[in-house]
Amino acid sequence: MRTRTATLIITLALLLTGCTGGGSDGDGGPITLRFQSLAWQEESVAVNKELVREWNATHPDVRVEYVQGSWDSVHDQLLTSFEGGEAPDIIHDASDDLADFAYGGYLADLTDLLPDRLKSDIPQRSWETVTFDDGVYGVPFLQEPRVLIANTALLKKSGVRVPTPGHPWTWAEFRQVTKRLSGDGKYGVAWPLKEPVSATLNLSLSTGGRLFHRGTDGKVTVRFEEGDQVVPRTIHDQVDTDHSASSTTLGSGGSDTLPGFFAGKYAMVPLGFSYRQQIEQQAPDGFDWQVLPAPAGGDGLTQGVSPQTLSIAEDSPHRKEAAEFVDFLLQPDNMVRLALGDWMLPTGIRALEDPALRTAEHGWATGTALAAHLRSAPAQSVRGYPEWKDKVATPALQEYYSGAIGIDELRERLEEDGNLVLARYQR
Repeated sequence: MRTRTATLIITLALLLTGCTGGGSDGDGGPITLRFQSLAWQEESVAVNKELVREWNATHPDVRVEYVQGSWDSVHDQLLTSFEGGEAPDIIHDASDDLADFAYGGYLADLTDLLPDRLKSDIPQRSWETVTFDDGVYGVPFLQEPRVLIANTALLKKSGVRVPTPGHPWTWAEFRQVTKRLSGDGKYGVAWPLKEPVSATLNLSLSTGGRLFHRGTDGKVTVRFEEGDQVVPRTIHDQVDTDHSASSTTLGSGGSDTLPGFFAGKYAMVPLGFSYRQQIEQQAPDGFDWQVLPAPAGGDGLTQGVSPQTLSIAEDSPHRKEAAEFVDFLLQPDNMVRLALGDWMLPTGIRALEDPALRTAEHGWATGTALAAHLRSAPAQSVRGYPEWKDKVATPALQEYYSGAIGIDELRERLEEDGNLVLARYQR
């Protein structure tokens, strides 16, 4: 009976150890850390797995197990794993998904875990995307500006001025350019706005838009002011007044617009920087495309981003070792490899200086020129933002862009309905 009881206790202890996401064998064997990656493109998955193998080859006492996650389900999956005590040790996510996890006590504060090298290599503007109250709950390592992907032949034929990061289009000029590029069943631009909120808010930073305002009491309210209206008005007028933007793509995702773009139906498509990989892979032979900066406003090329992040679970028994693995992954050379694999920009200052990220090919140089203008997305630390986005902002913006409602009703719904939602999270 004693033997059976002892066996049962040992078995239970091993199961509990496994639930924490990391452990070692009972004889002082190697620690095992679980790293959940959301890499999905073939190149990116390959780079992540290569880096895990390189770590394991040189760290026999701290082994890392690669776990494949999915962007489509990561929030609910992480919440379930946190509540069940089964969270991975190292967590790949995005900064705009961290607030509730950070405030809920599920993520470790990395302030004292990260080396000075890593802290100083990433600019403060990027650290702001992962800072909640006084804690740092993730390491921002990849970021993606929105850019204009343009059909080079159509631009040349129209004779419009081609913008550069040093001399971008204004929003007013962009509207005029799309009118010149339109006609005969073709459109100057296709806005893929199935998810309109992020694009609208982040691009509105260039025109001074902030939308969310935090008072001295720490509470956030929504105010749809003049600077917030420039980008939505431009899109609305392109679709409903100028007919220089296709109304049929408003409910589409970015990938959905590519066949029409390749066919010459749309001269330009505003997309995230990483879409260049799909375009390079799928474009027909002889199709010439280029990357242009998004239009600029009174605040220049500024736009909001929600970087990809690496966090450590608060319940991990090996937070120190997990932080060492994060530091390894984000050494400058490795950060460049991760950026190239995902066709995105690294946050690290030294990585951004790598010649591979400054070539004109595939628009890399345009992207790196935008890096200094990227700021924390407006909704980054707003509790209740997901509900506000899904229940208020998304339907309101979709109706406004389609012409179903006007700017006054849009303001009323964003502010009045939106503040009722946010108030529930700030009692």
